[in-house]
Amino acid sequence: MSALISVSELSETLRSDRPPAVLDVRWALTGPPGRSRYDVGHIPGARFVDLDKDLSAPPGGSGQRYGGGRHPLPDAEAFSQAMRQAGVWADRAVVVYGEQDGFGPARAWWCLRYFGHTAVQFLDGGFPAWMAAGLQVESTTPDVAPGDFEAQPGGMTLLDADGTARMAREGVLLDARAGERYRGESELVDPVAGHIPGALNAPTDANTSGSGGFRAAAELRKRFAGLGVKPESPVGVYCGSGVSAAHEVLALELAGIPAALYVGSWSDWVSDPSRPVATGTHPDPPGAQPGAQQSPPTGGWFAEHARGGERQG
Repeated sequence: MSALISVSELSETLRSDRPPAVLDVRWALTGPPGRSRYDVGHIPGARFVDLDKDLSAPPGGSGQRYGGGRHPLPDAEAFSQAMRQAGVWADRAVVVYGEQDGFGPARAWWCLRYFGHTAVQFLDGGFPAWMAAGLQVESTTPDVAPGDFEAQPGGMTLLDADGTARMAREGVLLDARAGERYRGESELVDPVAGHIPGALNAPTDANTSGSGGFRAAAELRKRFAGLGVKPESPVGVYCGSGVSAAHEVLALELAGIPAALYVGSWSDWVSDPSRPVATGTHPDPPGAQPGAQQSPPTGGWFAEHARGGERQG
């Protein structure tokens, strides 16, 4: 199954005998709540999923396995319950969609894949593409029978802070945020500006066309190759809080490149003042850390192995 689905394909499959569960994951770091936009109009049969409540644990909570940040990974039981309430079944396809930037549904795509669902598709172009095609919308919340999905962690590769530091030294670490945040020129969300030493800037918006749809796989491969990503390269991605980076992990998958996600991302990294911070256009080598109080943390490459711009979050 392709990771992407077009509006025409979704429209057709919604009329089939076994339509997918459709999740509306409209979200913005700043701006009106996604739920209010869902209530005005959404794809027929879609259920709203709240990124902050359903796809994240509360920030600053205790016992979080992979650190903190603004959008920590939810625990398996909480995620299972949220997905079951949204009508997600283990043996039924799921389609996620959102706004043109695609950040909310990319986080849902990644979480579902990480927690073991293997049939998840991202609506290319999102709700704007659906509207542009003149397809039907509804404003009432549909009655959906609860699903049976049970989360099983490990379906995607996950990085913690130690593994991310090592990735910057021994693999390719991509920072998916806008250039001004990477360079440390502007930071209105997190308390410290800059980037993880050794990371390369790869803003998420370069993975899509002007219409919001993903670029062709060949274009994406060319883009990542230009950043030094080779077929054998271990690749990790981070952003501000593990949201837009999930979109970049999806772009890498479309290019045929598996990548690990640092869910805590920059907001988790800077929560420990002993971790080094770099600024400027060029990635400082991990051995030369501007303002560092100590060397980068060392540890295992991945926190866990898989089984088998705008103000980006």
